[in-house]
Amino acid sequence: MNKLTNAGTFALGNRTVNRMGYGAMQLAGPGVFGPPKDHAAALAVLREAVASGVDHIDTSDFYGPHVTNRLIREALHPYPDGLVIVTKVGAVRGADASWNPAQSPAELTAAVHDNLRNLGVDALDVVNLRVMSSTHAPSEGSIEPQFTALAELQQRGLVRQLGLSNVTAAQVAEAQRIAEVVCVQNHYNLVHRGDDALIDALGAQGIAYVPFFPLGGFTPLQSDRLADVAGRLGATPMQVALAWLLARAPNILLIPGTSSLAHLRENLAAAELRLDGAVMAELDAVGGEAG
Repeated sequence: MNKLTNAGTFALGNRTVNRMGYGAMQLAGPGVFGPPKDHAAALAVLREAVASGVDHIDTSDFYGPHVTNRLIREALHPYPDGLVIVTKVGAVRGADASWNPAQSPAELTAAVHDNLRNLGVDALDVVNLRVMSSTHAPSEGSIEPQFTALAELQQRGLVRQLGLSNVTAAQVAEAQRIAEVVCVQNHYNLVHRGDDALIDALGAQGIAYVPFFPLGGFTPLQSDRLADVAGRLGATPMQVALAWLLARAPNILLIPGTSSLAHLRENLAAAELRLDGAVMAELDAVGGEAG
Protein backbone atom coordinates (compact mmCIF):
# COMPACT_ATOMS: atom_id res chain seq x y z
CA MET A 1 0.00 0.00 0.00
CA ASN A 2 1.23 3.50 -0.83
CA LYS A 3 0.71 5.47 2.38
CA LEU A 4 2.12 8.59 0.77
CA THR A 5 -1.19 9.07 -1.04
CA ASN A 6 -2.63 10.08 2.35
CA ALA A 7 -0.95 13.43 1.77
CA GLY A 8 -2.59 13.78 -1.63
CA THR A 9 -1.17 14.50 -5.03
CA PHE A 10 -0.57 17.66 -7.06
CA ALA A 11 0.35 18.55 -10.61
CA LEU A 12 3.99 19.10 -11.45
CA GLY A 13 3.29 20.60 -14.84
CA ASN A 14 1.82 17.82 -16.98
CA ARG A 15 2.75 15.15 -14.41
CA THR A 16 0.97 14.28 -11.18
CA VAL A 17 3.07 13.32 -8.17
CA ASN A 18 2.61 12.44 -4.52
CA ARG A 19 3.06 15.55 -2.42
CA MET A 20 5.70 13.81 -0.27
CA GLY A 21 8.88 13.47 -2.30
CA TYR A 22 12.58 13.10 -1.58
CA GLY A 23 15.58 15.41 -1.86
CA ALA A 24 18.89 13.77 -2.77
CA MET A 25 21.27 16.55 -1.66
CA GLN A 26 22.32 14.88 1.61
CA LEU A 27 23.47 11.73 -0.19
CA ALA A 28 26.73 13.48 -1.09
CA GLY A 29 29.58 13.86 1.36
CA PRO A 30 29.97 16.53 4.08
CA GLY A 31 29.08 19.98 2.79
CA VAL A 32 27.36 18.33 -0.18
CA PHE A 33 30.83 17.64 -1.54
CA GLY A 34 32.52 14.39 -2.46
CA PRO A 35 31.28 10.82 -2.24
CA PRO A 36 28.82 9.53 0.35
CA LYS A 37 30.05 8.21 3.67
CA ASP A 38 28.27 4.92 2.91
CA HIS A 39 27.73 4.19 -0.77
CA ALA A 40 25.54 1.13 -0.21
CA ALA A 41 23.36 3.01 2.28
CA ALA A 42 22.84 5.84 -0.21
CA LEU A 43 21.61 3.38 -2.82
CA ALA A 44 19.36 1.72 -0.24
CA VAL A 45 17.76 5.05 0.71
CA LEU A 46 16.95 5.85 -2.92
CA ARG A 47 15.50 2.41 -3.57
CA GLU A 48 13.39 2.41 -0.42
CA ALA A 49 12.08 5.90 -1.15
CA VAL A 50 10.77 4.81 -4.53
CA ALA A 51 9.50 1.47 -3.16
CA SER A 52 7.58 3.48 -0.52
CA GLY A 53 5.77 5.52 -3.16
CA VAL A 54 8.04 8.51 -3.72
CA ASP A 55 7.64 9.57 -7.35
CA HIS A 56 9.32 13.00 -7.16
CA ILE A 57 13.08 13.19 -6.51
CA ASP A 58 14.94 16.49 -6.31
CA THR A 59 18.62 16.60 -7.27
CA SER A 60 21.30 18.59 -9.05
CA ASP A 61 24.56 17.81 -10.78
CA PHE A 62 26.28 20.38 -8.55
CA TYR A 63 25.56 18.16 -5.54
CA GLY A 64 28.87 16.41 -5.08
CA PRO A 65 29.41 17.56 -7.84
CA HIS A 66 27.99 14.75 -10.00
CA VAL A 67 27.63 12.47 -6.96
CA THR A 68 23.89 12.43 -6.34
CA ASN A 69 22.94 12.07 -10.00
CA ARG A 70 25.28 9.12 -10.43
CA LEU A 71 23.86 7.51 -7.29
CA ILE A 72 20.32 8.00 -8.60
CA ARG A 73 21.29 6.39 -11.88
CA GLU A 74 23.02 3.47 -10.19
CA ALA A 75 20.14 2.87 -7.79
CA LEU A 76 17.14 3.39 -10.04
CA HIS A 77 18.00 3.23 -13.76
CA PRO A 78 16.09 2.20 -15.82
CA TYR A 79 13.69 4.54 -14.08
CA PRO A 80 10.22 3.32 -13.16
CA ASP A 81 7.25 4.74 -15.02
CA GLY A 82 5.84 7.70 -13.16
CA LEU A 83 9.07 8.79 -11.48
CA VAL A 84 9.77 12.51 -11.97
CA ILE A 85 13.36 13.64 -11.42
CA VAL A 86 13.70 17.38 -10.91
CA THR A 87 17.17 18.89 -11.20
CA LYS A 88 18.55 22.40 -11.04
CA VAL A 89 21.24 24.39 -12.82
CA GLY A 90 22.91 27.71 -12.20
CA ALA A 91 25.94 26.90 -10.03
CA VAL A 92 29.20 24.99 -10.08
CA ARG A 93 31.42 23.80 -7.24
CA GLY A 94 34.94 24.96 -6.70
CA ALA A 95 37.76 22.63 -5.71
CA ASP A 96 37.39 24.07 -2.18
CA ALA A 97 33.69 23.02 -2.13
CA SER A 98 32.56 26.61 -2.73
CA TRP A 99 29.26 27.31 -4.50
CA ASN A 100 29.86 29.56 -7.50
CA PRO A 101 27.37 31.13 -9.91
CA ALA A 102 27.28 29.60 -13.39
CA GLN A 103 24.51 31.58 -15.04
CA SER A 104 25.66 32.29 -18.58
CA PRO A 105 23.78 30.56 -21.42
CA ALA A 106 26.88 28.47 -22.17
CA GLU A 107 27.24 27.40 -18.53
CA LEU A 108 23.55 26.55 -18.24
CA THR A 109 23.72 24.51 -21.44
CA ALA A 110 26.77 22.64 -20.16
CA ALA A 111 24.96 21.95 -16.88
CA VAL A 112 21.95 20.50 -18.68
CA HIS A 113 24.24 18.16 -20.62
CA ASP A 114 26.01 17.14 -17.39
CA ASN A 115 22.66 16.25 -15.86
CA LEU A 116 21.59 14.31 -18.95
CA ARG A 117 24.81 12.31 -18.98
CA ASN A 118 24.98 11.55 -15.26
CA LEU A 119 21.30 10.67 -14.93
CA GLY A 120 21.46 8.59 -18.11
CA VAL A 121 18.45 10.14 -19.85
CA ASP A 122 17.72 11.72 -23.22
CA ALA A 123 15.61 14.51 -21.72
CA LEU A 124 15.31 15.96 -18.21
CA ASP A 125 11.84 15.86 -16.64
CA VAL A 126 12.09 19.28 -14.96
CA VAL A 127 14.97 21.74 -14.74
CA ASN A 128 14.90 24.53 -12.17
CA LEU A 129 16.94 27.67 -12.77
CA ARG A 130 18.67 28.26 -9.43
CA VAL A 131 19.16 32.01 -9.25
CA MET A 132 22.38 32.81 -7.40
CA SER A 133 22.52 35.97 -5.32
CA SER A 134 24.93 37.20 -2.67
CA THR A 135 23.01 35.38 0.07
CA HIS A 136 20.85 32.27 0.32
CA ALA A 137 17.77 34.38 -0.30
CA PRO A 138 16.16 35.81 -3.42
CA SER A 139 17.10 39.27 -4.64
CA GLU A 140 15.55 41.27 -7.45
CA GLY A 141 17.10 41.39 -10.90
CA SER A 142 16.28 40.21 -14.38
CA ILE A 143 16.59 36.50 -15.11
CA GLU A 144 15.54 36.82 -18.76
CA PRO A 145 18.87 35.73 -20.32
CA GLN A 146 19.14 32.64 -18.13
CA PHE A 147 15.54 31.50 -18.47
CA THR A 148 15.54 32.16 -22.20
CA ALA A 149 18.57 29.87 -22.56
CA LEU A 150 16.70 27.10 -20.73
CA ALA A 151 13.58 27.69 -22.79
CA GLU A 152 15.65 27.18 -25.93
CA LEU A 153 16.94 23.87 -24.56
CA GLN A 154 13.34 22.93 -23.86
CA GLN A 155 12.42 23.71 -27.46
CA ARG A 156 15.27 21.41 -28.57
CA GLY A 157 13.73 18.57 -26.57
CA LEU A 158 16.49 18.30 -23.95
CA VAL A 159 14.24 19.56 -21.14
CA ARG A 160 10.56 18.72 -20.76
CA GLN A 161 9.49 21.31 -18.17
CA LEU A 162 10.98 24.33 -16.42
CA GLY A 163 10.93 25.68 -12.89
CA LEU A 164 12.66 28.27 -10.72
CA SER A 165 14.57 28.29 -7.44
CA ASN A 166 15.51 31.12 -5.07
CA VAL A 167 13.35 33.70 -6.84
CA THR A 168 11.02 36.61 -6.17
CA ALA A 169 7.43 36.98 -7.36
CA ALA A 170 8.60 39.50 -9.98
CA GLN A 171 11.12 36.99 -11.35
CA VAL A 172 8.42 34.32 -11.55
CA ALA A 173 6.28 36.70 -13.59
CA GLU A 174 9.23 37.58 -15.84
CA ALA A 175 9.97 33.91 -16.48
CA GLN A 176 6.32 33.17 -17.25
CA ARG A 177 6.47 35.65 -20.11
CA ILE A 178 9.21 33.47 -21.64
CA ALA A 179 7.98 29.91 -20.98
CA GLU A 180 5.69 27.96 -18.68
CA VAL A 181 6.87 27.65 -15.07
CA VAL A 182 5.71 24.41 -13.42
CA CYS A 183 7.27 24.81 -9.95
CA VAL A 184 9.02 27.28 -7.66
CA GLN A 185 11.53 26.11 -5.05
CA ASN A 186 12.31 28.59 -2.26
CA HIS A 187 13.22 28.70 1.43
CA TYR A 188 9.97 28.44 3.38
CA ASN A 189 8.86 26.83 6.63
CA LEU A 190 6.82 27.36 9.78
CA VAL A 191 8.88 30.37 10.87
CA HIS A 192 10.21 31.57 7.51
CA ARG A 193 6.95 32.80 6.00
CA GLY A 194 8.04 35.40 3.48
CA ASP A 195 6.52 33.51 0.55
CA ASP A 196 2.99 33.20 1.95
CA ALA A 197 1.48 35.43 -0.75
CA LEU A 198 3.55 33.79 -3.50
CA ILE A 199 2.44 30.29 -2.46
CA ASP A 200 -1.21 31.31 -2.65
CA ALA A 201 -0.75 33.06 -5.99
CA LEU A 202 0.99 30.03 -7.48
CA GLY A 203 -1.71 27.73 -6.10
CA ALA A 204 -4.36 29.77 -7.87
CA GLN A 205 -2.46 29.10 -11.12
CA GLY A 206 -2.02 25.37 -10.41
CA ILE A 207 1.74 25.77 -9.95
CA ALA A 208 3.65 23.67 -7.40
CA TYR A 209 5.65 25.30 -4.62
CA VAL A 210 8.54 23.26 -3.21
CA PRO A 211 9.98 24.55 0.09
CA PHE A 212 13.48 23.76 1.26
CA PHE A 213 14.97 23.97 4.78
CA PRO A 214 11.81 22.77 6.60
CA LEU A 215 13.54 23.43 9.95
CA GLY A 216 15.92 26.20 8.88
CA GLY A 217 16.12 29.50 10.77
CA PHE A 218 14.27 28.50 13.94
CA THR A 219 15.18 30.30 17.16
CA PRO A 220 15.78 28.16 20.27
CA LEU A 221 12.36 29.22 21.62
CA GLN A 222 10.62 28.30 18.38
CA SER A 223 12.41 24.95 18.32
CA ASP A 224 11.35 24.28 21.92
CA ARG A 225 7.72 25.10 21.14
CA LEU A 226 7.75 22.86 18.08
CA ALA A 227 9.31 20.04 20.10
CA ASP A 228 6.57 20.44 22.74
CA VAL A 229 3.82 20.11 20.14
CA ALA A 230 5.59 17.14 18.56
CA GLY A 231 5.93 15.40 21.92
CA ARG A 232 2.21 15.73 22.58
CA LEU A 233 1.45 14.29 19.15
CA GLY A 234 3.89 11.41 19.55
CA ALA A 235 5.85 12.66 16.54
CA THR A 236 9.25 14.20 15.83
CA PRO A 237 9.69 17.96 15.29
CA MET A 238 10.59 17.27 11.65
CA GLN A 239 7.42 15.25 11.15
CA VAL A 240 5.30 18.06 12.58
CA ALA A 241 7.13 20.68 10.48
CA LEU A 242 6.50 18.60 7.34
CA ALA A 243 2.86 17.94 8.25
CA TRP A 244 2.35 21.68 8.81
CA LEU A 245 3.69 22.37 5.32
CA LEU A 246 1.35 19.78 3.81
CA ALA A 247 -1.58 21.39 5.62
CA ARG A 248 -0.49 24.93 4.71
CA ALA A 249 -1.46 24.75 1.02
CA PRO A 250 -2.43 21.98 -1.42
CA ASN A 251 0.17 23.06 -3.99
CA ILE A 252 3.11 22.49 -1.62
CA LEU A 253 5.30 19.52 -2.55
CA LEU A 254 7.87 18.29 -0.03
CA ILE A 255 11.42 17.06 -0.68
CA PRO A 256 12.91 16.24 2.74
CA GLY A 257 16.39 14.83 2.37
CA THR A 258 18.36 12.31 4.37
CA SER A 259 21.09 9.71 3.95
CA SER A 260 19.58 7.49 6.66
CA LEU A 261 16.95 4.79 6.14
CA ALA A 262 15.56 5.42 9.62
CA HIS A 263 15.16 9.14 8.98
CA LEU A 264 13.69 8.46 5.55
CA ARG A 265 10.99 6.32 7.15
CA GLU A 266 10.32 9.00 9.77
CA ASN A 267 10.02 11.72 7.13
CA LEU A 268 7.70 9.72 4.90
CA ALA A 269 5.50 8.89 7.90
CA ALA A 270 4.71 12.61 8.18
CA ALA A 271 2.35 12.06 5.23
CA GLU A 272 0.06 10.22 7.66
CA LEU A 273 0.16 12.85 10.42
CA ARG A 274 -3.01 14.93 10.71
CA LEU A 275 -3.00 18.31 12.45
CA ASP A 276 -6.35 19.60 13.71
CA GLY A 277 -7.34 23.27 13.74
CA ALA A 278 -6.17 23.85 17.30
CA VAL A 279 -2.72 22.41 16.59
CA MET A 280 -2.43 24.41 13.36
CA ALA A 281 -3.28 27.59 15.27
CA GLU A 282 -0.68 26.75 17.92
CA LEU A 283 1.95 26.12 15.27
CA ASP A 284 1.07 29.33 13.44
CA ALA A 285 1.65 31.16 16.73
CA VAL A 286 5.06 29.49 17.06
CA GLY A 287 5.98 31.02 13.73
CA GLY A 288 5.37 34.49 15.16
CA GLU A 289 7.51 34.02 18.25
CA ALA A 290 11.05 35.34 18.59
CA GLY A 291 13.74 34.90 21.18
